[in-house]
Amino acid sequence: MRFHLRSAACLLIAIVMAALPVHAQTLADEAYVSAAPQAILIDAKSGRVFYEKDADKAVQPGNMSKLMTQTVVLDLLKSGELLPDTKFTVSTNAWKKGGAPSKGTTMYAKAKTQISVADLLRGAIVASGNDACLVLAEGIDGKESAFVNRMNIKAEEIGLRNSRFRNTTGNSDPNHVMSVRDLATLARYVILNHPDYFRLYSEKEFTWSEIKQPNRNP
Repeated sequence: MRFHLRSAACLLIAIVMAALPVHAQTLADEAYVSAAPQAILIDAKSGRVFYEKDADKAVQPGNMSKLMTQTVVLDLLKSGELLPDTKFTVSTNAWKKGGAPSKGTTMYAKAKTQISVADLLRGAIVASGNDACLVLAEGIDGKESAFVNRMNIKAEEIGLRNSRFRNTTGNSDPNHVMSVRDLATLARYVILNHPDYFRLYSEKEFTWSEIKQPNRNP
């Protein structure tokens, strides 16, 4: 008889719970409350929500909003409108706003150099590079504001109800907001629609300009 490890683990948990004193079972059955002000836990395959707390409140998402920047690029790659080996030039604007270490997370892209979309995407995902996001936006639409408009259109298409984007990097702006439900929806969209690129999110490090950086998502 074949017995899967997951089944064994579930059976073991059931046996242990059955053996616990009544007061221990009562504690275990109490509703979980996250310490986070907003939280959500979903099943990526079905979309079923297991837990949520103030999940529809629009808040400033910071670097997590780069997931929308990345999603737009991934969709363009999937449709063939953009190619992985296409190279974009790092503008002085992108370098000044996102390339200097003092400007936050960066892939250390050098001004006036050319970088492929594939490398910029890794710089945006693994290193969470502000410069990578800006170079992609300018390379695709000429200027960041035009790309941001594309982000908002895509958000509406995906069904993000409490999101509004004002930049590609997540820089602080009171009108640049997302809810955790929208973040979960967006993450699920990437998982289901871009399985070939989803692996990039698990890469442990990224090196550019001879500078090695660990994945910003520990």
